[in-house]
Amino acid sequence: MAFFLDDIKTDLWTYLKSAPKKVVLYGMGDGADKIKAVLDGRGIESADIMASDDFVRGQSFLGYEVKKLSDIENKYGDDFIILVCFGSQIPAVMEHIYKIAEKHELYAPNVPVIGEGVFDLEYARSNKADIQKVYKMLADEQSKKVFENVIRYKLSGDLKYLRDCETPADEKFDLLNIGTEETVVDLGAYDGDTLVEFLNGTSMQFKKLYAMEPDEKNYRKLKRRLYMIGSALLEAYNVGAWDEDTTITFNMRAGRSSTSSTSSTGFAANGGKKRAARYRDIKMMKTDTMLRGEPCTYIKMDVEGAEENALRGAKETVANCRPKLNVAVYHRNEDMWKLPLLIHSLNSRYKFYLRHHPYIPDWDTNLYCV
Repeated sequence: MAFFLDDIKTDLWTYLKSAPKKVVLYGMGDGADKIKAVLDGRGIESADIMASDDFVRGQSFLGYEVKKLSDIENKYGDDFIILVCFGSQIPAVMEHIYKIAEKHELYAPNVPVIGEGVFDLEYARSNKADIQKVYKMLADEQSKKVFENVIRYKLSGDLKYLRDCETPADEKFDLLNIGTEETVVDLGAYDGDTLVEFLNGTSMQFKKLYAMEPDEKNYRKLKRRLYMIGSALLEAYNVGAWDEDTTITFNMRAGRSSTSSTSSTGFAANGGKKRAARYRDIKMMKTDTMLRGEPCTYIKMDVEGAEENALRGAKETVANCRPKLNVAVYHRNEDMWKLPLLIHSLNSRYKFYLRHHPYIPDWDTNLYCV
């Protein structure tokens, strides 16, 4: 039987290369930087940059005067393609994007949050064996639909594939079959928001909570947010989840995007002394070290592209305890198949469920293992 990849003949980047319309970037920031870099590398011209009306105040970005959609319409008529260059899970923002897509040709190009390379058709075909293997491992039809649709989205940039497979975020509580006396491990705990969501979304009486958060400010917020739980029930560590106990240099950007530097110093490869304050040496810890041989029943990991390392650092716990797993699989190009295959190698008894919750682009795509 033919596999779904077999009927895909092109990808967004190939289409844009020959499209007769002007390419307009929608958004300012890291996403626009990344997408423009891919376009430039493939010889695809970016004609203009636009932003939502409330954000256009005569500024420029990447050498372009930032325009409103109405300015773009007046300049090009309908002879342009919009590329969404930012992410959002805010319903009003998402609905605004969908309404623009009803009127104009619009795509949300997939570029990895972390790592290099582009998810184009050549890349997908080169990984077909692993993609097909994981597709067959998935436990239900919705998981297979999500897997296929997200890959079709990655190749096409067409948001219809994401909308067609999204489900509410609170579905995870049913899939994970949360019970009583859970011992919870939150890797990438941020300011405690996901732990609070977890506690509010379930009726469980937890036994103990463990949390890792590498950013010092977020860690302090986490401790303040959950102070009422007490040290006997909450163990929080100002560390990052990794596959060994060590220290590495981190880029401490605001929000959830703290990531390890790719240079040995953390500074020279990223803009010199002006950016030095953004980089800090951060302690890293294995989950197995943190638990000290104690069992746990649930691990959530959203660690900005370090999920593979975090899983390897929890290999003893995963092998011996088979905790329920909630793993982000959208940071790196290969995460959707590499992470399930790794988990299967650590413990072959897991059932795998894949879900995409409302988000543009394909962020908040998660693997639930029970």
